[in-house]
Amino acid sequence: DALRESLLPEFLAIYEQGLAEHSRLFDGIDAVLGYIEARSARWGIVTNKPYYLAEPLVSKLGWHGRSAILLGGDSLPRKKPDPDQLLHACAALSVEPEQVVYIGDDERDVQAANAANMRSIGALWGYRPADDDPLRWQADALAAMPIDLIDLGLLNRR
Repeated sequence: DALRESLLPEFLAIYEQGLAEHSRLFDGIDAVLGYIEARSARWGIVTNKPYYLAEPLVSKLGWHGRSAILLGGDSLPRKKPDPDQLLHACAALSVEPEQVVYIGDDERDVQAANAANMRSIGALWGYRPADDDPLRWQADALAAMPIDLIDLGLLNRR
């Protein structure tokens, strides 16, 4: 942990310099966002990535005008797995947490959603350590690929 923390500033500086240079969306993400928007629903981003990195990345992906809210890991004093960011997003959008489906690729995402009384879906297409077992996350559902959110109806039911 100490070594990782000591290397983090250099890593973030390098990451910022090449932000979105080689990035590409996971297959099916555009279809999922279109599906949500076609139903006049809103979607947002709550990430543990620092806001100063998240905001330009969202802009480079063309999502700046599409995302209803963007919160970074430093937007509030506490970040996921604490539910504060998710509850703040709901309050800002005038939405009850029970009406929200939160999708994340890490156990912290599911913990935060569960603590906020939101439906949680574990995204299995993210970057996960080989020894991580999503079955232990206690998500309401798991999605192997983004398109599963539509095909399995995971966005439609509570």
